[in-house]
Amino acid sequence: MKASTERKVIRWVHIILSIPVIGYIYGPVAQLHYAALAVRWVFFPIIIISGFWLWKGYWVKKQFKT
Repeated sequence: MKASTERKVIRWVHIILSIPVIGYIYGPVAQLHYAALAVRWVFFPIIIISGFWLWKGYWVKKQFKT
């Protein structure tokens, strides 16, 4: 996969998974037990990892090449 395609895919995953977090903060998702668990333990960690990958992914790749 080309670097630009990878960046686009990760960016869209980051954006799409941020929508339930907004619903958790501003909407009724916090009252729904399973939805709240999914936001806390699945979506939010993936958002954090994808954000770090967008920020420092090139550095990680460079470290593994050497």
